[in-house]
Amino acid sequence: MKHSSLSAQPFVRYLTLLLMTLVAQVLVTASAAAESADERVATLQSAWARIKYRTPEKQQAALFSELIGQAQAATATYPQSAPVWVWSGIIRASYAGAKGGLGALSAVKAAKSDLEQAIAIDGSVLDGAAYTSLGSLYYQVPGWPIGFGDDKKAEAFLRKGLEFGAKDVDANYFYADYLFQKKSYTQALEFLQRAEKAPADPQRPLASEGRLGEIKSLQAKIQQKMH
Repeated sequence: MKHSSLSAQPFVRYLTLLLMTLVAQVLVTASAAAESADERVATLQSAWARIKYRTPEKQQAALFSELIGQAQAATATYPQSAPVWVWSGIIRASYAGAKGGLGALSAVKAAKSDLEQAIAIDGSVLDGAAYTSLGSLYYQVPGWPIGFGDDKKAEAFLRKGLEFGAKDVDANYFYADYLFQKKSYTQALEFLQRAEKAPADPQRPLASEGRLGEIKSLQAKIQQKMH
């Protein structure tokens, strides 16, 4: 009996470890499931800002590609959450921008689809971010036959974004950038000033800081063109 008891001990330890592992996995799964859509959005926003504003450009495409996977999981978990679809679209668009070239067009089209899905659910969320982001795609993507770029649609979507986010930093910044591309420098400066005066988001300090840097950079470009 003593010999039998000793030989059984490793098996008992194995079963104990197995049960502990299974319990841990269940707890992790339950924790992920308990995370709300808003919390998932906050996670995606934070990761995006770190990549966008704290990561060397050469490394951004690979990291955005990984973040796309997290965004896909979020849209699968919360298919009726417009903010989740907005951020999935933003992340895909950022990946396309980091990747560049014709190889990025599929990601841009996927971003467009995600943003359209957000609008179909509720385009007013996040100060109209879906409209603003979609508008930015339309003026930055090449037109037919390469891409779907369209300046008229760009302006329409950007203005729609401003309807929901008149004081939003992104809505004003991207419309200013569009106007800069159209060489409407005086008007572009007006919207940049609005963007600069927009209140910073205390929940997203890194993103607020990064966008302010982009505002300053665009102001300098416009001033250079005007002198």
